[in-house]
Amino acid sequence: MFRIAGAGSVTAARLSAACCRAVTSKQFQVHGASLHVLSSETSRKTRNGPAHRTPPSWQSVRAMASAGESQSKINYLFYGLAVLFGGGGIVYWWSRKYMRETSKDGSTSKKAAAPAAAASKEATEPVAETPVTATTKSEAPPAQPAAAEAPAEAAPDAESKKLLDATPQSYPDYEVMPEIPGHAKYLLIGGGTASFAAFRAIRASDAKAQVLVVTEEEELPYMRPPLSKELWYSDEPKLVEKMKFKQWNGKERSVYYNPPSFYVEPKELAYQENGGVAVVKGRKVMKLDPQKQVAVLDNGWEIFYDKVLIATGGRPRNIPVFERASQEVKDRVTLFRGIKDFKRLDEVSKNASSIVVVGGGFLGSELTCALGKRSRDSSLKVIQMFPEAGNMGKVLPEYLSQWTTAKVRGEGATVKPETFVKRARYSDGKVILKLNTGEEISTDHVVVAVGLEPNTELAKESGLEVDDTYGGFRVNAELEARSDIWVAGDASSFYDIKLGRRRVEHHDHAVVSGRLAGENMTGAKKPYWHQSMFWSDLGPDVGYEAIGIVDSSLPTVAVFAKATEKDTPRAVVEETGESLRSVTETEAGVRETKVFDLANYPFALFPHPESATDEAPAPDVEAAAKLVAEVEAENRVAPTPKEDYGKGVIFYLRDDVIVGVVLWNLFNRMPIARKIIKEGKQHQDLAEVAKLFDLHADED
Repeated sequence: MFRIAGAGSVTAARLSAACCRAVTSKQFQVHGASLHVLSSETSRKTRNGPAHRTPPSWQSVRAMASAGESQSKINYLFYGLAVLFGGGGIVYWWSRKYMRETSKDGSTSKKAAAPAAAASKEATEPVAETPVTATTKSEAPPAQPAAAEAPAEAAPDAESKKLLDATPQSYPDYEVMPEIPGHAKYLLIGGGTASFAAFRAIRASDAKAQVLVVTEEEELPYMRPPLSKELWYSDEPKLVEKMKFKQWNGKERSVYYNPPSFYVEPKELAYQENGGVAVVKGRKVMKLDPQKQVAVLDNGWEIFYDKVLIATGGRPRNIPVFERASQEVKDRVTLFRGIKDFKRLDEVSKNASSIVVVGGGFLGSELTCALGKRSRDSSLKVIQMFPEAGNMGKVLPEYLSQWTTAKVRGEGATVKPETFVKRARYSDGKVILKLNTGEEISTDHVVVAVGLEPNTELAKESGLEVDDTYGGFRVNAELEARSDIWVAGDASSFYDIKLGRRRVEHHDHAVVSGRLAGENMTGAKKPYWHQSMFWSDLGPDVGYEAIGIVDSSLPTVAVFAKATEKDTPRAVVEETGESLRSVTETEAGVRETKVFDLANYPFALFPHPESATDEAPAPDVEAAAKLVAEVEAENRVAPTPKEDYGKGVIFYLRDDVIVGVVLWNLFNRMPIARKIIKEGKQHQDLAEVAKLFDLHADED
């Protein structure tokens, strides 16, 4: 095995290519896994790299290699590479120049050309069972005094410099380089949003960083939110086939973060003087060795790394009734997560007569609304069922959950709350579901959307800790699991310096944690403090954003106001041109807040009906009565819990401290909510806090 120091340099990359050619021409066995290019730092750590030597002059190297027949020249070239690593770049330059010259003047005889052709064939077809030994290495003859006969040259000419700086595609040895690099300064495991955010942060801090991403999916990094939102509302099938969608404002966009041209081919990564990002698709990292800093892939390939990020995300959680079902049933069940799941469900929905969605959370409700919209123009019947009393019942207060359930029904779906599947069987091409209510439902397809299981298979083989309470890899506030190993996204159980240990499964958290991990991989040493947000749209007209601990079991207090045409997801996208509202709120920044006298506006202030405990702040009845009287005096009607909730803010409390906020059809206010949670203060008058959100800014 040959290990070449200085993998980050172009010289080392060219040296490795030349070494491959030299060794294969000598019929030595060279497999992809046998040639590892190591950075100088890793060489020092593992003590496998040779010490740096003073490079010889390029004139002497050329003179040495010029002696003898063509085979001897190759022998001398190999000798120079093996002994004088520092001159590898010049040796490679000369070898190219020599071959170019001999091909021009035709001085190579036909007799010498035949062995050269055989050597070329052997370079692409490694000879089996021919190990590299000390005996074979010693076959290279020693340097001869012929060097004195070489013409003296002061410096390489312009043509030689041009050859030295040639692009990777022009290297004659490019084809024998391994498809997957043997070393990566920054190795990212997983190709989702967290990895995308991480390599952007790494490249921002280290402009010449060479980043290698390894993902199990056969896709380049892409965004997941449109898979359950905008893609379903497109009227252009050809656009969807290309994984493009129209935002609520009609602007066309791709689900992929970057076009293919942005990325570097993995085998070219080491040649990029200005760095780049390469993606290895369809491969899984099976094990990390933190001591040796090696990642082992599912094909046995080893990648040495300096820094590594685990961003493996999660896999869709299934339910036991479908896990135990027959294969015929399993073939008709989709655990919705990625692009391939979207494509499958999209095709099924065009031909099926009925689809059942199991799950009442964010994903289940979004898919139900999307499929319900599609059912209006077809005979498709959409049924949603969940064990809670209403949609998003684990997140929203009961009154708002009930309103949301009615909204989903209005989209054309049949909703069955407090319902779950007891048995599933296959009969005559249909899946028969036996429900807890005693009812049986016959359907063509079932979609399961009941959350995620973090992908932590690496933990056991790599000696990493898994959180028994929250799941995921247990990391500190800087998202570090062990030295030089970080974890971000859904798979990270992190310590929030404001809210304690948590694990979050949302797009913006992947962005925030991935960015933080990337910064820390380049030496930032920042703790997690920027609270991530999440959002959900039930079509283009109703949406909400949330931040912090949003749990319906906590006491809540809500303030609502009359909505306007500007208070919809469609309107905010038309205004900002951005459908990812995690980006929208970041760009908006903390707006200057204005204090309003809420007595001049209709609003409702009331606690969660089930939160009337000693810990919940009691509403100010006298103040509320006064406000109602003033409103009635102006012939205006104050909304009540039974009326439509146009827009508003819901506070989630723990010990009178706001730990979570939901903004209902209220957009570009998330920086304010983030600031409130960051302060962590007790609030006795939440009506005053609600003023900060400027609920009535768009009213006439």
